[in-house]
Amino acid sequence: MIAGFRLFAAFALAVGLGSLSASVRAQGPAPADQAALVEKGRYLAVAGDCRACHTNPQGGKPFAGGYALASPLGSIVSSNITPSKRYGIGNYTEQQFVRALREGIRGDGAHLYPAMPYTSYTRLNDEDVRALYAYFMHGVAAVDEPAATTNLPFPFNLRIAMLGWNLLFLDDRRFVPDGGKSAQWNRGAYLVNALEHCDACHTPRNILMAEKSGRAFAGAPLGPWYAPNITSDPVSGIGGWTDRELVEYLKTGHVAGRDQAAGGMAEAVENSLQFLSDDDLQAVALYLKSVAPVRDARETKPAYAYGAPASFEAVLRGASGPNERNTVTSGEALYSGYCASCHQPTGAGSGNQAYPSLFHNGATGSPTAANLVAAVLFGVDRTSVNERQVLMPRFDELSYVNPLSDEQIAAVSNFVLGQFGNPSVQVTAAEVALARQGGPTSPLALAAPYLLPGAILFAAIVLGLIVLRYRRRRAARVLANEPR
Repeated sequence: MIAGFRLFAAFALAVGLGSLSASVRAQGPAPADQAALVEKGRYLAVAGDCRACHTNPQGGKPFAGGYALASPLGSIVSSNITPSKRYGIGNYTEQQFVRALREGIRGDGAHLYPAMPYTSYTRLNDEDVRALYAYFMHGVAAVDEPAATTNLPFPFNLRIAMLGWNLLFLDDRRFVPDGGKSAQWNRGAYLVNALEHCDACHTPRNILMAEKSGRAFAGAPLGPWYAPNITSDPVSGIGGWTDRELVEYLKTGHVAGRDQAAGGMAEAVENSLQFLSDDDLQAVALYLKSVAPVRDARETKPAYAYGAPASFEAVLRGASGPNERNTVTSGEALYSGYCASCHQPTGAGSGNQAYPSLFHNGATGSPTAANLVAAVLFGVDRTSVNERQVLMPRFDELSYVNPLSDEQIAAVSNFVLGQFGNPSVQVTAAEVALARQGGPTSPLALAAPYLLPGAILFAAIVLGLIVLRYRRRRAARVLANEPR
């Protein structure tokens, strides 16, 4: 009954939007109104962080797709969303654009994976969706190049399965302002939960890859990185941050004595957050400070409260020569050779904190060392509003300095944790190897090779039981008809 009603409502909505779209196209907005609508859509697309995911960081053209997004089920490649009629969304009607954005259904009827955060975008209001459509159709250059395709293992390559997933987990409704809250709070709630889709990264997921209810913004693994707790809890979350610090972090990706953005968060700052208006950033900060607190039982004090400066450099002088770099396994020696020149022997970082302090730092004080390990492996590269590039070299196999082994990265990470961060956290070489490969794999993905044989075995068992039952009934009938 409910499912039928939802399907009927979706059909009615589609018909209504289709009629509205046809009316708008028939009348056509005035040139000045069209320009204003496109500009509004541009700002919304920035707030929605569309460019970060739909642009290949390896020299790709804006919105042309091709960015492989790491997921616990495999890499999901973003599509071309330029107005190219051959490879992009140039043939999309406004109704089709609405369905893709809010329901995760492409123009050809195929289902999108929720790596495209339509579970958040479904909250967008009609005016903003219309502005986004205008921008992508009239404000983005068409790129007539195909993006690589997504090839997930069976059965995740069956996009039709998303139909059932959506029925279970897609809450297809628009954002409704809370009349008991201020306009600024409601703006922050709309940005955080709809456009910026913060929950998509910062909320843990269940075995079916849906966000866990009651754990909103409590922190979650994101490939080799970890999206931290951003609830209002003063220990596990951002409750101890001031509004000014939150705004500074969103705009620059760094707050001395608190944390710095890397990985996906660095991309969000570089492509989206730093371009929002101060009013919008303040609204985001206000809303996040109101989010229900969620405490991690492992934490007794904030991650940024750990550590103090310490120096050990003098005892290492002359311990190894310049040609012994690949054989050094001591965490102290590795830190001295690879880290101290930027982060200082005492771990205090540079004077302007372009190279951050390693104590009073969320990456080293967290109950998980994921972000510390990922930063060493993959480095940090972001550009803030003042056009200053923040760069930390990577030390994986693509390093242009000198690659470090899993054992070496574990050793230097453990030294940093013990010397400057949370000493109760330890890193193993196996954990580094897992991060190097892209992070933990979902139990669902691990079970994938057994799903088809399991389904066949289950079907065979069911068929066998049916045949056995039929034969027993037939034998019973034969016995009942035999002469006594």
